[in-house]
Amino acid sequence: MAAFATLISQTADLIPSGKAHLRDTTQDGARTLDAFLISVERKAFKIAQLALRHEADALDVVQDAMLQLSSRYASRPADEWRPLFYRILENRIRDVQRRRAVRNRVMAFLPWRADEEDQESDPIAQAVDRSPAPPAQLESDEMLGALERALTALPNRQRQAFLLRNFEGLDVAATAVAMKCSEGSVKTHYFRAIQALRSKLGEFWT
Repeated sequence: MAAFATLISQTADLIPSGKAHLRDTTQDGARTLDAFLISVERKAFKIAQLALRHEADALDVVQDAMLQLSSRYASRPADEWRPLFYRILENRIRDVQRRRAVRNRVMAFLPWRADEEDQESDPIAQAVDRSPAPPAQLESDEMLGALERALTALPNRQRQAFLLRNFEGLDVAATAVAMKCSEGSVKTHYFRAIQALRSKLGEFWT
């Protein structure tokens, strides 16, 4: 993310010395934007990974969202960046999901042999790690695994509302902006997500 700040700083250096105040303002804005992007990077990646279940695709989506925010909305007030960023992120996630759906429909018409797939698989990479896990770590892994499976099973809009409200901490109004829907819809999706998670998580729910 430092590359965005560097690019803006280089642009600021081209401003004539007689307009130093403009250069200082641009550099301050770059630092503020850079700090914002760093603050949302990990949570945004987790949201994308839960939605797409693919690490590389999730990373690409987050990077694209950051680039789009920086190139299109850097001049907007800083307090508008968070809902704008998550709106862009959700749009990029849906783009990837749509491309996957199209690709899957195409692949359904192509010949496919399971034995060919098996021949290309790496038996070493697929070997099971049988080392025992500490009880506390095992319990934590089970809980996180249960949560991720429950979140993945939610309808997209319910998962979005839950993650933006709980994981990112957006309020109802900012979540509505990010999801491009009404505040009433956010409340409905969030309520249904909570009900579904309580039902699925059982003993893990507190």
